[in-house]
Amino acid sequence: MKITNGLFEQHFHGCFGIDFNKASIDDVIFLAREMFKRGITTIIPTIATEELPKMKEQINIIQNACTKLTCDCANIFGIHLEGPFLNPQKKGAHPENLLKNPNIEDYQKYLDHPLIKIVTIAPELDKDFKLCNYLKQKGIKISAGHCLCNDLTYVNQVTHLFNAMDGLHHRNKTTSLCALFNEDIFTELIADGEHVQNDMLKLVFKVKDKNKILLISDCAPPSKSNIKEFEFLGEIIYKQGEKLVGKNGTIAGSAMLLDDIVKRLVKENILSFDDAIKMASSNQHNYHNCQINAQVEWNDDLTIKTVRSI
Repeated sequence: MKITNGLFEQHFHGCFGIDFNKASIDDVIFLAREMFKRGITTIIPTIATEELPKMKEQINIIQNACTKLTCDCANIFGIHLEGPFLNPQKKGAHPENLLKNPNIEDYQKYLDHPLIKIVTIAPELDKDFKLCNYLKQKGIKISAGHCLCNDLTYVNQVTHLFNAMDGLHHRNKTTSLCALFNEDIFTELIADGEHVQNDMLKLVFKVKDKNKILLISDCAPPSKSNIKEFEFLGEIIYKQGEKLVGKNGTIAGSAMLLDDIVKRLVKENILSFDDAIKMASSNQHNYHNCQINAQVEWNDDLTIKTVRSI
């Protein structure tokens, strides 16, 4: 038996058939309660690229849900905006027609809100880094993602390392390479075995400072449901085991949650239990200077025995 602090998920789009881009207040509360049962006791819901008025509406819905959470719900620490300021060449599942070059005007009109904690952006499209500087002044974490940048000077982290960015190359300086070797940069990592192959995961864990790795799920709405097809970001996505893909085969999120990923890494001897918890809890709490709100008691087989608020 082991006792740890609650897990901290800073990048997921929903699950149980619920999509944060469309969720009601009751939906958000339901997900917060289900996350808590799984030992994921702090969350940052992720809103993906959408019409800007709709993104604003969803921010307000999540804010209203925060006022109604009970002690058996995960704490909603903030919101992660993944879009719309992304590079069309690395759009992934995001609708290209809704992507925008980074600009302060759109952000201030539609997205400026105290609940925003992380914004994923393509820094190379941010002229004179005006939006990056604006976000930094507000204390928002800036994440390089869905991008082609090789300068991480203005960011705090990268969004899902290797995915929606250029990977490692022996001649070119890429986002992935910069993230691995820049000691100041935190790296989100989807360690479900689908988004990043196991040997590459082992390389990351060997090269990157373990204190700067943030395990995430990037979980999408069909996860933990019987849904086989789901409309997400205007496209139909299909569940294939622990992977979700669009009609052209583009990965559209994970079917695992953060607790599933922790268990997988430990059971497959990719990480020790202590290191997995560090990357799924301690690092996030330290990174966001977030108070620990719950403890998890794990059985020897890594099932969860109890979750309790503190």
